[in-house]
Amino acid sequence: MAWRMKGEYLKNCNCSATCSCDTTGFPTPFKGCEGVLGMNIREGNFDGVSLSGLKFACIYHWPGALHEGNGTVVAFIDKKANPDQVNAIATILTGQAGGPWFEVLASIVTKVEGPHLVDIQFEFDQDKRRARLVVPDHVETTSEPLIVPATGDEQRVIVRLPTGMEYKEMDVAQTGVLKAKGTIAFDHKNTHSSLAQVEHTDKGLVETGSRAPASAGVR
Repeated sequence: MAWRMKGEYLKNCNCSATCSCDTTGFPTPFKGCEGVLGMNIREGNFDGVSLSGLKFACIYHWPGALHEGNGTVVAFIDKKANPDQVNAIATILTGQAGGPWFEVLASIVTKVEGPHLVDIQFEFDQDKRRARLVVPDHVETTSEPLIVPATGDEQRVIVRLPTGMEYKEMDVAQTGVLKAKGTIAFDHKNTHSSLAQVEHTDKGLVETGSRAPASAGVR
């Protein structure tokens, strides 16, 4: 089925910046990778069903490198979504409707919990490298700029991945908070954060160079 999701994408994990999973393919400094990702869908549709204005988030854990598999995911979808929208987003996230990134994820995840319909709080300012994603009683994470230790100045690092499936360009930040409880539980800080603008479709990731206005306090 034809589908499209365009908007702001946040991924915060326990790796050191700039997340070696994106570069060498192996997490560091830990053996495994865990964290949370989320998206504010500014424009989207699935076989005629509008997804615009909705959000989703996933808490994830892999015991080793992602390509080694055996991942666990807890999925959350905006409680504002109607049944058709919930089914559409769940179908995309589980790789059943195409899209290389989601097909890859489906192949390396062995346990999925959800989707749970919840309130998802999402704030995002890529230019300032600041973001916040909260699913009450489940997960909380914030992003803030990297700092140059010698001067205290904010550092800007942009990573370009021309053949990337998840994103083709992202601003690197660090986590102020990265906490989750429940099936997947962790508590990290000062670890990796990716802030990106993405457009995923059933055919794959579309190149996008424009940045949307900051989503201050999107609820």
